[in-house]
Amino acid sequence: MVNFNEKASFGLPGNIAFTDQVAQLQLALSRVAADGETALYDAIAVALEHLKKGNRDKKVLIVVSDGGDNASKHTLAEIMALVRQPGVIIYTIGIFDDQDADRNPGVLKRLANDTGGEAFLPESLKDVAPACEQIARDIRNQYTIAYVPTNRKRDGSYRRVQVKASAPGRGRLSVRTRAGYFAPSALPSAAAKATDHDAHN
Repeated sequence: MVNFNEKASFGLPGNIAFTDQVAQLQLALSRVAADGETALYDAIAVALEHLKKGNRDKKVLIVVSDGGDNASKHTLAEIMALVRQPGVIIYTIGIFDDQDADRNPGVLKRLANDTGGEAFLPESLKDVAPACEQIARDIRNQYTIAYVPTNRKRDGSYRRVQVKASAPGRGRLSVRTRAGYFAPSALPSAAAKATDHDAHN
C-alpha cells in the first residue's frame, strides 16, 4: 500500500512488504489523510518498483485517485513508459471532488487501458465497493496468452497488440489486454564490441 501527497510513503510497517491480513490492511487504510499536494506519478513509480519484490506471477496495482498530479518529479510520459513494461496490470478507481480543478480521469483511463486493466469512475462513494468487487472477479478470471511475433527484429521498439475473440452464437467478444509490448533489443555482436573498444583506445 502506497500513500501519497507531495511525497509517496508506504502504509504498511517497514517489515511487511505485502499482506493478505484484512486487519493490517484496514489499519493502514484508516491512517490515510487527504492533505497536501498530489504526486500521483511518483507514487505509481514507487509502487511499480515495490511490486518487483513480490513472488507471485500475477501482479496488480489498484490506483485510487482523481488522476491529477501537481507535485511529481516524474512526468506522465515517463510513467506511461514504465507501465508499458510487462508484469503489472493496473486498475484505476476515480474519486472526484466536484470543485477539484486538477482532476484528470483521462490519465486513469490511459493507465488502465495500456496495461490490460479497467478504469472505474463511480458516480458516488456507494459505487466504490462494487468496483472493487469487480476488480477481484477480474483478477480471479484472467488468462495468459502468449504468441510468437512475425516481426523478428530485435530493435527495442514498442509494438501495439490487438486481440479479437468470438464464440459460436455469441458474436464478437470484448477482450481487455495490454496495449502492446517492447521488442527485445539486439545485443551488440563481438565484432561491434571490438570495434567500439578499438575506437576508444
